[in-house]
Amino acid sequence: MSNLAEIKTLFSFPDHELEPILVEISKISSLNARPILIAIDGPAGSGKTSLANQLANTLNSAKTIHMDDLYNGWEDALTATLTRHLEEWILDPLTQYQTVKYQKFDWTIGEYGQTVEIRDIELLILEGVGAAQARIRQQADLTIWIEVGPQIGLARVLNRDGAQILPYMLKWQERESAHFIKDQTKENCQIFVDGSNTQIK
Repeated sequence: MSNLAEIKTLFSFPDHELEPILVEISKISSLNARPILIAIDGPAGSGKTSLANQLANTLNSAKTIHMDDLYNGWEDALTATLTRHLEEWILDPLTQYQTVKYQKFDWTIGEYGQTVEIRDIELLILEGVGAAQARIRQQADLTIWIEVGPQIGLARVLNRDGAQILPYMLKWQERESAHFIKDQTKENCQIFVDGSNTQIK
């Protein structure tokens, strides 16, 4: 998978999609002194990274973690390993007002590499498949689901990361679908966004 932290916004969500999200964040900010956690989930290629980037550009205090940096490779991604890492690396430190520290997965060598530290968090955006899973929903202040059809999503990912990952992506779509059904992610998210009508830049 790509280093999403280095990818520019590929899609642009219209103002009418962003406005209700920003309104909710404003309400949450006025009520909470603790770090705010926003989770953006949905199928691969739906525009999660793009939405996170747009929100981060609007909300100057926001910091972002990409789920692609947390997965333990293709085979051990949407598993109990991920949930444990989310708890130990992100949720527990946020609860204790501590620095979030996690190991970033290096897809070129297939193992975890550098340690990333995020200090002084006011608002954290967690984006990617599995970002709004049940354990996260217990603590998140706002959960967002972006919907897109599998064919559109696949085409976007291949356009972004290259056709060579097609076999991996076909398996990934099966796994993410099974995960979403078991976790009931879509049904439990608070805001629904249509990712099929985003504008490609």
